[in-house]
Amino acid sequence: MRTRWIDATLAGNNNKPGQIMEFQAKEDIEAPIDRVFAALSDINGIERQALRRGIKVRRITPHDAPEAGMRWNAGFKFRGRDMTADVLLARFDAPEAMMFEGQSGGLDTTFQIDLTALSPGRTRMAITAALLPRTLSARLLVQSLKLAKGRVTRKFSVRVAQFAKSVEEKAAKPT
Repeated sequence: MRTRWIDATLAGNNNKPGQIMEFQAKEDIEAPIDRVFAALSDINGIERQALRRGIKVRRITPHDAPEAGMRWNAGFKFRGRDMTADVLLARFDAPEAMMFEGQSGGLDTTFQIDLTALSPGRTRMAITAALLPRTLSARLLVQSLKLAKGRVTRKFSVRVAQFAKSVEEKAAKPT
């Protein structure tokens, strides 16, 4: 059984450039923290999953073992336009946290995953996604997300729940 919480906030003054749109969700996973972290840090699996979703992923760093400093270039379609993103694994603190930072056009993003052991067989996964616009077009994108906050928040919640379920299934498999 998983338990979930979801929240979306807009940090900063709405009239000033540089506002941050932030989404937060928490899911409880029926698995030990070390197995959940191992499932989350399966970098090859994450790359394969992105490829299945139509994202072209190219790893810049040559090593397979996950560690802070790993970099990727990604190409994808967004609203009918070809986009690229540079992604950095900025923080890798086993078995408690991972943080990815990305830049795409004028939008800076961070994606933070924090794990907390609730008991020997249960882990809470907290995910925070933040968007920081740096250009006018990125500010317009964030503004449109703000206007559709309810729908975007629900979609984020569903995606995090699906992600937690897949992590729980991976973590349940014997190693």
